[in-house]
Amino acid sequence: MNYGFVIDNRMCIGCHACTVACKSEHDVAIGVNRTHVKYIEKGEFPNSTREFSVHRCNHCADAPCVEICPTTALYNRADGIVDFDNDRCIGCKSCMQACPYDALYIDPDTNTAAKCNYCAHKVDSGYEPACVTVCPVEAIISGDLDDPSTPISQLIANENTMTRKPEKMTDPNLYYVNGSKEMLDPNATSQEKNYVWSEQSKGVGHYAKYADKKLAESDTENLLVQLAMENSARTGKSFDQRAIDNVAKEIQQDIDQGEPRRVYDTPSKGVLWGWEVSAYVLTKAIATGTFMMMGFWNFINGPLERSAELYGLVTTLIFMGITGALLVKDLDRPDRFLYVLLRPQWKSWLVKGAYIITVFGGLVMLKLIDNYYGLSWNWLWGVGSIFAILGAVYTAFLFAQARARDLWQSKWLSAIHMLVHAIISGSFVMILIEPASRSMMSNLLFFAIIINLLIIFKEIRFPDNTPDSKKAIMLMTKGYYSKYFWSGLVIGTIIPIIMLSTQIENLLIISGVLSLIGNYLTEYVRIRIPQMIPLS
Repeated sequence: MNYGFVIDNRMCIGCHACTVACKSEHDVAIGVNRTHVKYIEKGEFPNSTREFSVHRCNHCADAPCVEICPTTALYNRADGIVDFDNDRCIGCKSCMQACPYDALYIDPDTNTAAKCNYCAHKVDSGYEPACVTVCPVEAIISGDLDDPSTPISQLIANENTMTRKPEKMTDPNLYYVNGSKEMLDPNATSQEKNYVWSEQSKGVGHYAKYADKKLAESDTENLLVQLAMENSARTGKSFDQRAIDNVAKEIQQDIDQGEPRRVYDTPSKGVLWGWEVSAYVLTKAIATGTFMMMGFWNFINGPLERSAELYGLVTTLIFMGITGALLVKDLDRPDRFLYVLLRPQWKSWLVKGAYIITVFGGLVMLKLIDNYYGLSWNWLWGVGSIFAILGAVYTAFLFAQARARDLWQSKWLSAIHMLVHAIISGSFVMILIEPASRSMMSNLLFFAIIINLLIIFKEIRFPDNTPDSKKAIMLMTKGYYSKYFWSGLVIGTIIPIIMLSTQIENLLIISGVLSLIGNYLTEYVRIRIPQMIPLS
């Protein structure tokens, strides 16, 4: 068996029966959906049309959400259904970053991930999914894709079908008859900030916990117009013509837009990985970079002073502890953080990273014991430095598993970038703890900052040739968060390069501090911006 769906857009009337049936069948919380209907309008009045497109989990044969999930909370069944077990979910939101179809959400009641599971409980009993049963025009067809005699297989064989984002190589098992680019490609339509039902763009699911902070942004003007209209209908008295004129002007602006546009869209899930992830990238760079540079110094110049080595090891442990705390804080189910180690899914780089960090922390503890008792376990420098390098770069491979975010897909360049950040951080700490290393470490810091600048230049001038990557670069360099990006670039690279080139010793510490601040600001923007680009 290989279950899949066909959505016949020749039949769909946009009634939302599938949305309602799904919510009822699975007791889906208010504000989130496992299936939803997207509305597209084309043309200009009176020659305008409206199209409907049902969006949901594509039950991919090569599902990115399954690959990145650290605890096997998401898994492929033998019959092709991608199902989930919320008892294993830790709320890391990695699956939501990996899914190119925006099919997953965080259930606000359980703080765990959820999505369409093909009504597996019904299918196991010989029934159709709820959405198929309830569709009044039979626009949703389910069945075995591997059986050529089934209606779904015959439909795919005889009709011109499309899938969403085939370039993502997920091999989706959801096909559209009479689909269009405007329906299936989020870059093909304009996204307005104000339209009917657009209040859902304020955020749902995981992001809904910030809803109270958004109350001040409510559309008071339109609310007053609505109240005035209701009062007029009740009393029979006319109300201020200016209110009517304002609404009419908005409507006319919508009509004058000739290009296809979204008028009913999937609710925004907001930025899933916030400042905690950006901070964790920095603290991890400091921890791994410090040990790495200590090991490098030991290899080139022999052992550090015992007190300097102690300060460096303590610094490494402190920032590793902060890194772990930030990782746990970012989970929507922090009470389950140990599941990553106890119930690992080994394809996930989140699991690999957790074990790398754990082993690295153990090696640092052994080196601390060695320092205290003078045991001369110098082999720890070599082994520990290997795990320090792995700890510094593994996040690049985790980001690359988030296949929905195009900007993060250059994993090897990102790995080099994160290694450079570790060298910058470690060189700065070495300057603080070992005065004898200042000459060598200041040169390393100088060249690492230049390499960091070149990598950023490559990323913004020669991005991957995808619409989402180009849009992300545009938002990074010209959008609202560009002020943080350019400030980080000037503070973290330009000014430190100038300071270090003067070779004035008193400027070493200042340049090191500025480089760390700049690295945080640029990574904050680089992590945040791709999450603001719509996937559906």
